[in-house]
Amino acid sequence: MTHSDDHETYETLLWEVADDGILTLTLHRPDALNAFTVTMARELEHAFRRVNTDDAVSAVVVTGAGRAFCAGMDLSREGNVFGLDESIAPTLDDMRTRLDAPEIAEGVRDTGGRVVLAINDCTKPVIAAINGPAVGIGATMTLPMDVRLASTNARIGFVFGRLGIVPEACSSWFLPRLVGISRALEWTYAADILSPDEALEGGLLRSVVEPEALPDRAYELARRFVTGRSPVATALTRQMMWRNAAQPHPLEAHRIDSLAMWWTSVHDGKEGVAAFQDKRSPEFTTSASRDLPEWLPWD
Repeated sequence: MTHSDDHETYETLLWEVADDGILTLTLHRPDALNAFTVTMARELEHAFRRVNTDDAVSAVVVTGAGRAFCAGMDLSREGNVFGLDESIAPTLDDMRTRLDAPEIAEGVRDTGGRVVLAINDCTKPVIAAINGPAVGIGATMTLPMDVRLASTNARIGFVFGRLGIVPEACSSWFLPRLVGISRALEWTYAADILSPDEALEGGLLRSVVEPEALPDRAYELARRFVTGRSPVATALTRQMMWRNAAQPHPLEAHRIDSLAMWWTSVHDGKEGVAAFQDKRSPEFTTSASRDLPEWLPWD
């Protein structure tokens, strides 16, 4: 059973939480192949920040309404189609010192990047169920998600080169980490539309399934991630993997591992060990919205 939260209404998204805590976040502009808009960007950023404070949500599955996942940026907008302010001349110093100043935040910052940073900060597992075409931002928004499953109907394209623009949404950070630098450059230079099998062979996808099986496969995986698991340990694990993988030396990971191991050992770890010794299922009581250590996030 699923229910929608009536406290928050989105124009471009559907928010549905099942009784098992799995949130289905559906890109919902089916008549436009779920093309990405500035409104969708703001709503996705809001939704992923909201996930962190909602204890009813244990994991997130992202998919698209209708036959597409997301056909990329909606290019029908008047003026700058990316929602950027052409009247200013931003500098690198602006991006370093004034990132949240209104004129920079609204007129210069990449909207896809703001969404991806919210996904990156998420404390719950995130699974992409790519049900159809995922092009441009439709592809890059899935990169900070933990696992990507695709339908045989999916087509994935990092097509920025065809438009004379560059990869966005922090994809120059994420894509090489997922598929390697050489393949990331090949896919972005060529700007080809990849078949599901090509994306699977390249390491971008976990698996390719028939369209009718995709939702169940995604939910099954999400339940495996969260059933009988500590919400705090899961949140820390997600952040440790994404953040520590980019550290220059394993000693930096050791610092965080040590803090996180201490923190979990004195909280849910006590119940986990007791349950193991008693040969029963654990009953974890912590909350990812209330019980994370104050040192998260770390730089």
